[in-house]
Amino acid sequence: MKNYNRTLLIMLSPFLLSTLCQKMDMNRYGCTLNSDWHICSSSDVKEDGDQISTPDYIIQDWYPATVPTTVLAALVKNDVYQDPYFGKNLKKIPTEQFKQPWWYRTAFMLNENEASENVRLVFEGINYCADIWLNGQKLTSADTLRGSFRIFELDITKHVTSGENILAVKVYPPKPGDFTIGFVDWNPRPPDENMGIWREVKLRLNGAVSINNVFVQSKVNLKTLDKAALTISADLINHKDQKISGIIKGEIENIKIVQPFALEPHQKQHIVFSPDQYDVLNINNPRLWWPNNLGKPNLYKLQLNVLVNKDISDAQTIHFGIREVSDYMNEEGQRGYKINGKKVVIRGGGWTDDMMLADDDKKVEAQVQYTRHMNLNTIRLEGFWGSSQKLYDLADQYGILLMPGWNCQWEHDFLYGGPIDQFGGIKKPEDMSLIAQSLQDQVIWLRNHPSIFVWVYGSDKLPRPALEKQYLERLAQIDTTRPSLAACSALVSEITGPTGVKMAGPYDYVTPNYWYIDKNNGGAFGFNTETGPGPQPPPLESVKKMIPENHLWPIDDMWNYHAGRLTFNTMNRYINALEHRYGKPQDLNEFLLKAQVASYEAIRPMFEAFAVNRFNSTGVIQWMLNSAWPETYWQLYDYYLLPNGAFYGTQVACQPLNLVFNYGDHKIWIFNDTYNDLENLKTEIRILDINSKMIFSDDIPVNIGENESKAILELPQMTELNPVYFLDLKLKDSSGKICGSNFYWLSTKEDVLDETATEWYVTPNKQFADFTALNNLPEVELNVDHEFKKSGEKQEVHVTLENPSETIAFFVELKVYGKESGNTILPIFWQKNYISLLPGETKNIKAYFYTKVLNGEAPGFTYSGWNIR
Repeated sequence: MKNYNRTLLIMLSPFLLSTLCQKMDMNRYGCTLNSDWHICSSSDVKEDGDQISTPDYIIQDWYPATVPTTVLAALVKNDVYQDPYFGKNLKKIPTEQFKQPWWYRTAFMLNENEASENVRLVFEGINYCADIWLNGQKLTSADTLRGSFRIFELDITKHVTSGENILAVKVYPPKPGDFTIGFVDWNPRPPDENMGIWREVKLRLNGAVSINNVFVQSKVNLKTLDKAALTISADLINHKDQKISGIIKGEIENIKIVQPFALEPHQKQHIVFSPDQYDVLNINNPRLWWPNNLGKPNLYKLQLNVLVNKDISDAQTIHFGIREVSDYMNEEGQRGYKINGKKVVIRGGGWTDDMMLADDDKKVEAQVQYTRHMNLNTIRLEGFWGSSQKLYDLADQYGILLMPGWNCQWEHDFLYGGPIDQFGGIKKPEDMSLIAQSLQDQVIWLRNHPSIFVWVYGSDKLPRPALEKQYLERLAQIDTTRPSLAACSALVSEITGPTGVKMAGPYDYVTPNYWYIDKNNGGAFGFNTETGPGPQPPPLESVKKMIPENHLWPIDDMWNYHAGRLTFNTMNRYINALEHRYGKPQDLNEFLLKAQVASYEAIRPMFEAFAVNRFNSTGVIQWMLNSAWPETYWQLYDYYLLPNGAFYGTQVACQPLNLVFNYGDHKIWIFNDTYNDLENLKTEIRILDINSKMIFSDDIPVNIGENESKAILELPQMTELNPVYFLDLKLKDSSGKICGSNFYWLSTKEDVLDETATEWYVTPNKQFADFTALNNLPEVELNVDHEFKKSGEKQEVHVTLENPSETIAFFVELKVYGKESGNTILPIFWQKNYISLLPGETKNIKAYFYTKVLNGEAPGFTYSGWNIR
């Protein structure tokens, strides 16, 4: 272990003390204690918290850390373990060291004025329980401060002093049977089981009266959308021994509200500003919050100040959106959702936090931007609620709906580590109370975020009826502005009735026609809360970052270690289909190229089918959006933020207006996600054979209503062709501008499902389509120009692709890289990628990226493709 002797803070100069306070980001109402922590295993420390939490205690051999952090994340940051994400390094980390508690210690400074205030210490997330000491005094014990999703606020007014204060936290690891964080079958479990302080620790300072639990609720006139009413509520607490009166003042842009209060000693009072009493809270022409592609995600800011004797005692700033959420059941008993009275087809992906809960804000923002860039409108959070509110703030900002809830970690014995029944592992009254209070803590913490459209309190199973009653009683008290959902599976609760959603798979590779043909499982009907076509191997650049060179080819158990877990610990089903449909790859490069083609082709019809079948289909969540560590399964972009074929297949499929090929009825459909009627559109439909010769052409004028889909053309039979042919679809507006496009490669030898052999995770095939003729496409030499342009903090690349040949240029990948490193610039936001060009066709494609990610390198551009010279 490292030697680290820390000079006592009381010996620091006033200048250094001031610098420390700046690092803590102290303001009038508190700070976040994120820096200057140290951690150490309890097995290496003889003293207890009464000594460790004093200035005289000398830290030696403790590791410096920033909070939030798990123990393992801190050890990796201190180079105790090297790159646990590479190869099988994770397996080499000893687990015994994580079976005992670990100490977290920090110091914070308060001046005389701050120390005379009311001071509260807030722990937003500890995994799993902890003893807390401050300045030699024990504040609370692990038998009461327990639960991964509890939020604890401790009044430390009587325990703080002016100058240095020492905080010591003894964190106990989760044990089998605890309701902790889990990764199910997505990736390996971290050796420390994510023990540690995994969310922020904050100091809250206020005068005699504090304001807490501020909540802004909005009701929208759903007929006209031109009026909204706001209700603002909060809790006031008198922290003194005498009666106190004052006023609370609120401001939203030009709206001003005032309310007097009078509090008895230590009284807590719930105050409300209602639109009935405050007419200014009835807003004309509100700027509504809308999901991605359906309108702007407008936000407002509320400033609330509590004044006692004309001095500000406490203040809160809340960002919120004006919008109204509801759910409905269609005629088939399938649940759907509405935003501001308008039906929305939910199209999203499943989120996971980093395996060590070590996501940084920049990476989180890039992922939310990717979600928007793929034209998705939703992220589902199964058991991962983020290490801060950053994800929620960004979802509000970018218009991404969020679906938070518990995961199935507590519903299966091999994950939970204890006995379960039809309702999972939450059985005892004290356990039900813990989890119900955990849900309440999360809801109060997050309820002002307009992006959250539903609270999910079960995953694979329903909660126990007694527990569901507790959930509903608490939600009725703290949030009635959005619906709740008892489970993500198709189940019937004795309390709330049918869930109206399904979790019927598949989770492994299925051929494109599955989504249109299947009528019993995961096909395009109802709301499929998690599903997808299985593996999505990343491009070569990322594979080399996770697989040692001597294991790159052929695919072996090292690859399997970076697949899923349990049923999904290999890519065998995916590889079998790829080899039958595209031909057996001879090397790694060929495999990964074909993998991008296959992943693009597999994901696109899933999203398209749910759009075509609206509103019998009400939503679909791709399993998954991202990955907790470098892997080959369930990801639209990889751990390093490199998009794969499925990313761009999703981007095309989720365009708000587009033409699609229906693999079920062989018709061309148009869908319109927007809330506008569109007229005088023109479709251009072209079919080319394997030799790139035009064999069918049709131009069809079309009008389409808001939120509508319809068939416009049944394609002719192609049975006489070579097994492969191409379908090019373009949609133009009344001015002739392309407003939607799609390009398919199809086979006259169709995929045939073996539905009788369907399992919970996959439907196999009796026959596969034949695309092997693609391997013989003639080489094409493109004419390519590109130009880089700076635009503020961003840079753009403008690319012109011209295909001067008589052969289709198939699956062209565009790439921006650093000229010195050769690495792809990430994150990157292409209008489109993996592009195909007809003979003689020219396409102009743009992308942008942030200048800072260049790290001083000059950008370069390159391209490649299936048959590109």
